[in-house]
Amino acid sequence: MLTVFLVNGLIIALAVLIHYEFLYRMSVLIPRMKLKHRFRIVCGVFGAIIAHSLEIWLFALGYYLLPHFRDWGHLSGNFSGSLLDCVYFSYISFTTLGLGDIVPHGHIRHLVGLEALTGLLLITWTASFLYYEMQRYWDNR
Repeated sequence: MLTVFLVNGLIIALAVLIHYEFLYRMSVLIPRMKLKHRFRIVCGVFGAIIAHSLEIWLFALGYYLLPHFRDWGHLSGNFSGSLLDCVYFSYISFTTLGLGDIVPHGHIRHLVGLEALTGLLLITWTASFLYYEMQRYWDNR
C-alpha cells in the first residue's frame, strides 16, 4: 500500500509541477506579447490546453504502465490496453466526465480518483489564472 501511495503521489506531484511551470511561464510571456490583450488571452487558453494535455498524458502513462506490475489492478470494459485507450480514459477521468465505458479494478482505482481531484483543482487554477489575466488588462470599451 505504501508503494501505491508513493507512485500516486509522484504522478500527482509531476502534474502539479507541469501546471505550475506552464502558468508561471504564461504569466511572464502574456504581458510581453506584442498583441492586443484579447489575443494574448487566447494564447493563454491554448497554453492551458497544452498543459492540461501533458498532465493527462502523464496519468495515461501511469494507466498504461502500472498494470504491467503485480498487484496494481487493471482497466476493463471498452478497453483494448492500448496507450490511446489509456489517454482517452485519462481525459475522461481528468475532466471528471466519467462515461463509465472503461472501469478500473484494484489499486489503480485510487489513481483514477486522485486524477479526478487533481484535474478539478488544476482546471480551477487555470480558470482563476485566466480570469486574473483578463481583469488585469481588459479594455473598458
